[in-house]
Amino acid sequence: MKTRILAFICFFLSAWGVWAQNSGEEHYYLTIDEVANSVRLLPPPPKEGSARFEYDREMYEYGKTVRASERGKTAVADANTSSKGISAVFSEAFGMEISCQHTPEIYELINHMREDAGDLATRHAKQHYQRIRPFDFFQEDTSLPQSQKAYSANGSYPSGHAAIGWAVALVLAEINPARQEEILLRGLEMGQSRVISGFHYQSDVDAARIVAAGVVARLHADKKFSRQLKKAKREFRRLSRQVSYQGSPVGASKELPCSEVAQK
Repeated sequence: MKTRILAFICFFLSAWGVWAQNSGEEHYYLTIDEVANSVRLLPPPPKEGSARFEYDREMYEYGKTVRASERGKTAVADANTSSKGISAVFSEAFGMEISCQHTPEIYELINHMREDAGDLATRHAKQHYQRIRPFDFFQEDTSLPQSQKAYSANGSYPSGHAAIGWAVALVLAEINPARQEEILLRGLEMGQSRVISGFHYQSDVDAARIVAAGVVARLHADKKFSRQLKKAKREFRRLSRQVSYQGSPVGASKELPCSEVAQK
């Protein structure tokens, strides 16, 4: 019976997601006017020749040295910021499979908030500075060369992927404080993956964490977000009493279809 109910919920959310995809609202709680202006919040990106830029260069060069390692493979996987992708990133650190069927309320929370962080929190600075991506500046391929053309037209500063990763980590750490270190470390790692794969500078990622923290604070003042967060916390408390994470493959359950997100 419980399986049927969860399947129905997933079906309903899927149908709602198709409608919401057309409305452009399924990944936002806020509007751009409700989010801190990232141009005012952040310093300008480092200029070529400055000490800060040399640090960006150093971290970029370091990232290239680990692309062939297991950490490099993780960096490639971290590029997927769909709801399913983010769930895969954080499930092990969270200590529980995050999916539409297993944790529908937590899944919905992540799905709905991700572009508040990835888009709204970064939009003003991205558009204002239009910082050239490191792979274009250095004229070198990334770990995902097939994606480079699409990302070239999108400003590098700050990183939308890193903002999503840090915002989601902050919220999941609030839901499951007993595993806050694992969750926060995974969120940091997701941001560093953008440096390793060659899509962002270190300063892009550092700036992203600032605006992500700001948007999470603002989300807590939003009634819809707060209601969904309460549902997610109740769901976690209930499930934590019933089951423990057994290392089952993330994504083994049927997932809510996710729309493609804007380039980060």
